[in-house]
Amino acid sequence: MNSTPLPEPGPSASDPYASGPSVSDPADGDVRAAFARAALDITPGPVPLAAVRRAGRARRRRRTAGLAAVSVLGAATAVAAVVALVPVRSSPPEPARVAAPPTAVRTTQAPDPIRTVRSGERVEAGQGFTVWLTEDGKHWKDPDGLENFRGVSDGNIDRSQPGVTHQSEGGPAGAFHSGLYYGTSAAGRVELTGSGGRTVRATLLELPGRPGWGVWYVRTGPGGGAITAVTLYDRAGVRLATLGG
Repeated sequence: MNSTPLPEPGPSASDPYASGPSVSDPADGDVRAAFARAALDITPGPVPLAAVRRAGRARRRRRTAGLAAVSVLGAATAVAAVVALVPVRSSPPEPARVAAPPTAVRTTQAPDPIRTVRSGERVEAGQGFTVWLTEDGKHWKDPDGLENFRGVSDGNIDRSQPGVTHQSEGGPAGAFHSGLYYGTSAAGRVELTGSGGRTVRATLLELPGRPGWGVWYVRTGPGGGAITAVTLYDRAGVRLATLGG
């Protein structure tokens, strides 16, 4: 049996992806030749070097400014971080207000009615008279220089109870009166009473330590009249003793 060989398959017109020998189109060569001739006829223009340099400088400036801005921002951030890390010292608490105490009522203490003198200290009593005290009694000197003494331990003085004595010198033009008071450590005043009822307060002297006795003296002017009574009072105004009257 004779077999006839089949022809090898070729590309099918209906299969676009079938491979086969390509056939050159004469028109394609003409187009390429035309483009080549046109390219040879074109003369290229000069390169814009100045514009390229300006563009490069502008880009460098923008890059430098950007880096500077980044540096400033970084420095500011660092300063802010340092400031944030610095501890803030808190103010000390305000001390509590204390209400002011009520104003105390100031009381004025009455002056001591007795002047304390040293033993033998001379006291000018006026009109030329001088008085001083020693442990044994009262001494005084008149304007003529005559000295006198009245002892506190005389037999007619009882120091266990309050009492006063009285000596005077002078006349119608005026007199000097003095004496002892005794029997108390709380003497307040000695008053002399005249014939018309008028009273005169004497000055009191004592030695230091309040020995329980002292000296009084006072001057009376013209027309003072005769002294009718000498009275000793304590500091509360209580009458302790009266001589005369």
